[in-house]
Amino acid sequence: MRRREFIALMSGVAAAWPLAAGAQQGNKLPTVAVLGDIASVWNPWTGAFADRMGELGWIAGRNIAIEYRWSEGRQAPVAEIAAEFVRQKVDVIVTYGGAVTVLKQATASIPIVFAIAVDPVGIGLVASLSHPGGNVTGLSIQTADLAGKRLELFRQLVPDLRRLAIIFDEGYPAAVLASREVQAAARTFGLEVAPHEIRRAEDIAPVFDLLKGQADALYVVENALTSTNATQFTTLALTAHVPMMFNVGSVQVGALISYGPNFRALFRRAADFVDRILRGAKPGDLPVEQPTKFDLVVNRKTARALGLVIPDKMLAIADDVIE
Repeated sequence: MRRREFIALMSGVAAAWPLAAGAQQGNKLPTVAVLGDIASVWNPWTGAFADRMGELGWIAGRNIAIEYRWSEGRQAPVAEIAAEFVRQKVDVIVTYGGAVTVLKQATASIPIVFAIAVDPVGIGLVASLSHPGGNVTGLSIQTADLAGKRLELFRQLVPDLRRLAIIFDEGYPAAVLASREVQAAARTFGLEVAPHEIRRAEDIAPVFDLLKGQADALYVVENALTSTNATQFTTLALTAHVPMMFNVGSVQVGALISYGPNFRALFRRAADFVDRILRGAKPGDLPVEQPTKFDLVVNRKTARALGLVIPDKMLAIADDVIE
């Protein structure tokens, strides 16, 4: 072996030594616990997280353990899962904004990284974006005028939009705040707004009964409850012949349009947070970051069914067009 190749090889081995040493300490691998709401929805995102962890030198089963738990869109299991993480003495918890409050009540010492959260300052997850404080940090999915940008795109796709219905989970503070932002943005466009509150899946169908003939389009505020029931929303919206803006997953199964942060990119960035924490950084010293990559997804089949034409300029900038 040539000297240069030997030095490169040994440099790579040396870089891995701190990880291996930490993994062997106490015969227990460092453990990252991931708490998500819906496994089928989160799988692409957690895959991106695990890939990035590998790029950073953390290989599951070799020098780190990654454990996954799911709340299935319900709040009740979160406390039990949080207690389990505390008993296991996991090293870092990766989760979503809706679970952070419960996790903070369970532990003030285990670092918590939220990969997705709406308005983490407004709902009290962190003290500020620049100085989170405590044992929590992560990534916000909120940016300035995101609601306005979404409605601007929605109006291009639904040119006769005059009356906008908004559905949100009244039991989730971030969803309430987001609904207010949507209402404010809608009024700047001169739209009539009809907000509808839900608290459980059984509340969804009755809202659609109210929408008949009273709304030109529907904006669904995304959170665990609404995402868990995306198929129901899509079916009801198509039956009611109401164009709907929702999340990417719902567009793939029949909703009309989605615009928002790229969640895979957020989860890859969450891995960077975890890497820094495992190497000694304190979560409260790591500023909360905001998204830099956004995706526009439209469903051409749904547009045809609703008698709508997707403008060429929208097709040109769309990240994905569902045929």
